[in-house]
Amino acid sequence: MTWVQSLQVAIDYMEDHLLEEISVESIAKEANFSSFHFQRVFSVLTDMSVGEYLRRRRLTLAAHELTRENTKVIDIAYKYGYETPEAFSKAFRKHHGISPTKARAYKGKLTSYNRLVIQVSLKGAEPMNVKMVEKEAFDVVGVNETFSLENGENFKEIPKRWDRLISEGTTDQLFALNDGPIAGLLGLCVGKNEKSVEYWIGTASGGARSDSFNHIQIPASTWAVFEVHGPMPGGMQAVWKKIYSEWLPSSGYEHTGTPELEVYSKDDPIVKIYIPKFGFR
Repeated sequence: MTWVQSLQVAIDYMEDHLLEEISVESIAKEANFSSFHFQRVFSVLTDMSVGEYLRRRRLTLAAHELTRENTKVIDIAYKYGYETPEAFSKAFRKHHGISPTKARAYKGKLTSYNRLVIQVSLKGAEPMNVKMVEKEAFDVVGVNETFSLENGENFKEIPKRWDRLISEGTTDQLFALNDGPIAGLLGLCVGKNEKSVEYWIGTASGGARSDSFNHIQIPASTWAVFEVHGPMPGGMQAVWKKIYSEWLPSSGYEHTGTPELEVYSKDDPIVKIYIPKFGFR
């Protein structure tokens, strides 16, 4: 089963268990992914978190039931996982823009999210330039912090972390320690569990050490390197989406959990993404 098929199996599992309390870990298990990498691939391809997809689908089905059945609002609230009618009404109004009562009376428009089907392009309209490079194991020195994956918090907080380190001069200190096999600053994610991710901002070190920073080793790999052109963060997001929707499906690899790297060079405006080739098979 390809990784795309595995992803669809996981989505089908979500749909089959929408009325139950399910964890990201159990969903990812259906796809043979780690919980972190499942959430990463899912969010890149769909522009929403797993939790957001579940919430949207449940509120969509709840709206359908309100307008087609005579079921009490309180029963619908409990059915779709809300502890009180008040909590359900608040979430319903935020999602649809109207109250459950008005939805039942057909007063207003409803926001509907259909069952998700993953579709990918095995041949992109534009070619992707990929360079394969081999690297021995190397150390990264830098700072690491744990970020929540709930409600896409990591996507909001990680850029703020970059801004803080730049303003504090920490990134200049890291550049001074950059004597490893990759030139520039590195951003890398290390999956922790289904609710959080450990994100590193650092640089490749050939042996330099500093008491001010932590250390992590990256294993020897053959890397697929992609260039990011255009303004950030849109350019970065566009390349990640093409990697997951075009390059990976045709590559025949499956993710095994090795961290990918985003490389920001001091003298080169082009950001590079390093994917460990043999992390996919």
